[in-house]
Amino acid sequence: MKRKIPYIDLHSDTPTLILQKDIKLDKNSYCIDIDNLQKGDALAQFFAMYIDSQTVESSFDYCVEMLDRFKEELDNNSDTIMLCRDYNDLKEADRDNKIGAFLTIEEGEAIEGDLDRLYFFKEQGISLITLTWNYENSLGYSNFEWIDQYKGLKPKGIKAIEIMNDINMIIDVSHLSDGGFNDVLAHSTKPFIASHSNARAITNHPRNLTDKMLKQLADSGGVTGINFFNKFLSDRDNELATISDMVRHIKHIRKVAGVDVIAIGSDFDGIPNPVEIANSSQMAKLADRLQTEGFSSDEVEKIFFRNASRVIREVLS
Repeated sequence: MKRKIPYIDLHSDTPTLILQKDIKLDKNSYCIDIDNLQKGDALAQFFAMYIDSQTVESSFDYCVEMLDRFKEELDNNSDTIMLCRDYNDLKEADRDNKIGAFLTIEEGEAIEGDLDRLYFFKEQGISLITLTWNYENSLGYSNFEWIDQYKGLKPKGIKAIEIMNDINMIIDVSHLSDGGFNDVLAHSTKPFIASHSNARAITNHPRNLTDKMLKQLADSGGVTGINFFNKFLSDRDNELATISDMVRHIKHIRKVAGVDVIAIGSDFDGIPNPVEIANSSQMAKLADRLQTEGFSSDEVEKIFFRNASRVIREVLS
């Protein structure tokens, strides 16, 4: 039996389900809970406060409500999971045999254009912000469709980059327009990431990254987390997200940008389709397939946790 490889997953939407469906973090019927994370040998899970700004009265208030509710779950399970703010916290969690929990925001409109709220969220334990979701906001434009592809960050978006660099918060360009990506590349002095995005050359979807973007991301020291959404993995009319398609994207990204830019960003509890890796307890299936496909143990470890932990160390510490 092959040994399990620890992993860091850079994106999940579990906090939304906890708030909206009043489920528990220790055990539930969805993809991510503490039981599944332990079975999968998760080193750390990034938990996103996901906001659809068009369905809530105040994105800021809703985000705070979700954050408070999720922290209750962390407190209730402090014997098995630990809020992490930096690399030293991650090492402590690992030493104490706990899962590291990093808190993120998926939708920059959580600050509602008030840049001072970046400092507030940092104090609350937020380590990463995805600058846009599927809509234009006060920071920039989305790649939900191709229509805003070349529009860059707005002035507040540029300023947000500077502040996030200054306060050691990870910048996430998943969902961001190509023009916005270029602006982050130009203005960020620290590595940034695409927490859950794949290769556009394999699946021509605006949410995926071009080969040029992947190379630039790699050169900047960042990573992209392989997303398990079927529409980002394949153009085929295939509801099931397959490990074979994940490996196709990983192989392509390794070829054009190197293995150091690849990480995991499942999007569990946020995607509607079934996945061959059914939940967070089964991540070893991907590791096993990668090794079968000729990836070395060192390469698999980089994809599963070393690349992500490098970014954590360089940006959050």
